[in-house]
Amino acid sequence: MTDGQYEVDVAPGVEVPVPGDSELWAVGAVILDGRGRAFAQRRAPGRRLFPGCWDIAGGHVEPGEALLDALVREVAEETGWRVRRVRRLLGVSTWTGDDGNGLRHEADYLVEVDGDLDRPALEWAKHSAYDWFGREDLPRLKENRAGDSFIHDLIASALGVPGEPSREV
Repeated sequence: MTDGQYEVDVAPGVEVPVPGDSELWAVGAVILDGRGRAFAQRRAPGRRLFPGCWDIAGGHVEPGEALLDALVREVAEETGWRVRRVRRLLGVSTWTGDDGNGLRHEADYLVEVDGDLDRPALEWAKHSAYDWFGREDLPRLKENRAGDSFIHDLIASALGVPGEPSREV
């Protein structure tokens, strides 16, 4: 796969759903550093969806856009990093946001990136902080989530934390 500028390696067997014409889709990327920690960014308090919550890099798939193209675009827009490799599909979920846009489908992937992992280029109007989360830091991912543990469970699964639900498809 290419994003028009460079090659993105997709591991063998990685499933890529094809959105239906009237479906709303989002993509997410769990990005690990060399120490086995996962990147997350805190959504700004003024955001319509999940304000003040920790989230992974990702976002909405544009009409006619392929899921992996959206994944590469969103990671670049939200971090400044380039997706180098899509390692695996962590899971596909369906959810309804509190923004009035209805039902969404989401495909979340474990990816490897190129770039300075110590200096992500955040969209500061959309995100107020970032951090790297190891196994011991996972409880912080539930902050401001009001019982929703989706991001916590997704990252825990990507980190291989025993006892956490597997999100693999």
